[in-house]
Amino acid sequence: MASAKQTTDELSIGDLQRHIRTMYFEKDVARGVDGTFMWLMEEIGELAAALRGKDQENLAEEFADVIAWLATIANVANVDLNAALVAKYGHGCPGCGRLECECPDSEKP
Repeated sequence: MASAKQTTDELSIGDLQRHIRTMYFEKDVARGVDGTFMWLMEEIGELAAALRGKDQENLAEEFADVIAWLATIANVANVDLNAALVAKYGHGCPGCGRLECECPDSEKP
């Protein structure tokens, strides 16, 4: 039985992760973390190529693919991306603690 088609004009990180989970979770779990990671890396390579080009539409698509595959691997690894982002970046820079980073350029981030 086919599911109803659902579209949206805006997705938060949490919404995206749930959306991806609904669409692909069974396939993603069957592929596993290693297989899913390889797909993520392929998409990162495609993003790298798109960054060198001039096609804005393709560039946007590749950014979307990377984020979708990141959400996919987070689902397989049982990581809540929204919670992880809030914990690490929700209160400012993880290095200096400020909203506008004041870390020396020689340090990460």
